[in-house]
Amino acid sequence: MAIFTALYGLVAYLFFLATFIYAIGFVGNLPLLPKTLDSGSSAPLAEAIAVNIVLLGVFAAQHSVMARRGFKRWWTRLIPESMERSTYVLAATAALALLLWQWRPIAEPVLWEVSDPAGRFAVHIVFWSGWAILLISTFLINHFELFGLRQVWARLRGKTLPAAEFRTPLFYRHVRHPIYLGFILAFWATPTMTAGHLMFAAATTGYILIGIWFEERDLIAQFGQRYEAYRQQVGMLLPRLNPRDRKGHTRP
Repeated sequence: MAIFTALYGLVAYLFFLATFIYAIGFVGNLPLLPKTLDSGSSAPLAEAIAVNIVLLGVFAAQHSVMARRGFKRWWTRLIPESMERSTYVLAATAALALLLWQWRPIAEPVLWEVSDPAGRFAVHIVFWSGWAILLISTFLINHFELFGLRQVWARLRGKTLPAAEFRTPLFYRHVRHPIYLGFILAFWATPTMTAGHLMFAAATTGYILIGIWFEERDLIAQFGQRYEAYRQQVGMLLPRLNPRDRKGHTRP
């Protein structure tokens, strides 16, 4: 069973990794991809809006339900606890893959177009910086635990993982949610903002803000006053002008 659990976690992680890499190009409209946020088979406007809303809703619902502590307590009665995070990663990746596959581009109207080469370069810097902040932040809080590999590896070795620590490495000393900040930068930093891109960026940003509210409620329940003090000292997505002494954060 432990070997199966390890293989399950590895497959889930590799599926995530491939989908995540494609998603970067999808959002950035990289020309080598067969389909991106603003390219691919078109559809009537009403159909495109309806399909995209459903896809975004499926993605948000999966994250909102499976990330909650109550669901995790129920879910681990049915599957081994070591597989819980990998199962979450697998389901989240499937929801993302469905969105990438079925997204209907809405090319018009164009809300802004940055034509100046220097301006376009600056926008691309922000775009790639967002992904860099996101990826680095996952490693700051233990990338392999965040995506389930540490749990299945511990099961294979017959080890028990220690309790989550409350700490603030690097970016977490300045903003409470640098992973979400990275997503927002990457989603909004585009030299050509089409209606479809705006729909995607606005919907995902709205979901991120709602998700932060639920996530922080869980963190307060887990860490109590320590996390409350952290909230008072550190900005949610932007650094505060008068940072005070800060201690403590854990993985989202």
